[in-house]
Amino acid sequence: MSKGDLLPRSLPLQLQELVEGSYQKTSLLQKRVRELVRGQKPLYETRETNPIAIALEEMRQGLIELAPDEEPAVGADIIV
Repeated sequence: MSKGDLLPRSLPLQLQELVEGSYQKTSLLQKRVRELVRGQKPLYETRETNPIAIALEEMRQGLIELAPDEEPAVGADIIV
């Protein structure tokens, strides 16, 4: 991988296979990448510095997962 490359060639393929077109999984990865970029530490010991690769591995290891949707507050307007 040259210095100009942002991602290893296989990382985009790994991402595609893991999220399987799932909007929720994609959103989870995006949120975790933002957290890592803002300075949160990886949830496993690694020398990896690429936040996308770190978030992907955290998802693979089951360290991050989707939280169930919260129930709307009583009396909250629900737009359909």
